[in-house]
Amino acid sequence: MRDKPSGGTRHRARLTVGAASLAVLSLTAVACSSAGSNNTSNSGNSGGSAAGQGSAASSKYPWCGPKQASIALADGFGDNTWRELTRFSAVTVAAQCPSVTRYVYDNGEGNTQKAISDINSLVAQGITAIVDFPDAGEAMLPALTKAYQAGAIVVPYRVFPGGTAGQNYNAYISTDFTSAGVLWGQDVATALHGQGNVVFLGGPPANSQSLAEYQGLQSVFGKYPGIHVIGQKPYNVTNWDPALTQQVVASLLSRYPKIDAVVSDFGTALAASFPQFQKAGRKIPVIATEDGNSLGCDYASMHASDPGFELFTVSSQTWMVEYAMRYAIALATKGKVPSSTVVPQQNYENSVTGSPDKPVCDSSLPATAIMSSGLTAAQQQAALNGTIPSLASLR
Repeated sequence: MRDKPSGGTRHRARLTVGAASLAVLSLTAVACSSAGSNNTSNSGNSGGSAAGQGSAASSKYPWCGPKQASIALADGFGDNTWRELTRFSAVTVAAQCPSVTRYVYDNGEGNTQKAISDINSLVAQGITAIVDFPDAGEAMLPALTKAYQAGAIVVPYRVFPGGTAGQNYNAYISTDFTSAGVLWGQDVATALHGQGNVVFLGGPPANSQSLAEYQGLQSVFGKYPGIHVIGQKPYNVTNWDPALTQQVVASLLSRYPKIDAVVSDFGTALAASFPQFQKAGRKIPVIATEDGNSLGCDYASMHASDPGFELFTVSSQTWMVEYAMRYAIALATKGKVPSSTVVPQQNYENSVTGSPDKPVCDSSLPATAIMSSGLTAAQQQAALNGTIPSLASLR
């Protein structure tokens, strides 16, 4: 059973927090650096050192400049709920800028060669700017570099593809995943009183996000000799795929009779594996991950009978794509370029202290909703139904 938070108000409050986070990013995006540039399609290719020239096309969105441009979002893997919300957020931002005349979405489907082909195709189509989630990491660098050298504006985000801004692409929009690992590590160490076996679930092999999170975890756990990270090192590979996550969790439960905490960098996929604990006759342990509606609802329905189930989350940052899109659009349309390429990590839920909030559940939304997304309930419903709205429908 999935319960609404008491009074029905917490969901609205969390969306307000998400919106506030986006507002902070929007204010950051307004700031531009002092250096100008006379470059053409690669204007600003040193990662924000070149502010857009000319007046903004929209007084509400200074990052939207007067030059017409086409924008694409290329996902290396688009087949999970995180990406469904992300791609909805991306086109919503593109629609806010009247200078964006075309929006394209490509899904690499977890196939590196297709992801490379998608980038090449976007360049051949003459797309002005490409925002890319390089799931395959450095394997994507040659294609991104080729696109950049061909004159496209290229902005990879979230997973580091290697290379250097200004040489291989215009800017890399990053977040401090090591910080996320530190936040999780601190919460887990406190909840376990410095003793226990911990499993870490990451994404595809060798991706920069999971590796950095592991480093953050280890920087904390190294202070607690009673905490042991078990399973595959540096992390158990799940490809951020809920089905594979279930298989991995089932395997870990069969191998290890004692698992005191699970850390994962995709909370919704982790929640999909909770039935594996029940099948194995095991209780849900301490959970540290990114937020998701299913997690909050599972906590609401299970914590009373499973007091060892504590939940700690950071924001899932689906809204990070909005920052990457604004950055790319600013470069492509000669708008005002953001002054920073780093998006901060944020604590989101803590079932022990309730700060910044207790676990959040809204049973009126799908279990796969992500409460920190900043999208409205209607937008989340549409996104999770697979909708990618057109520019015209949003204007």
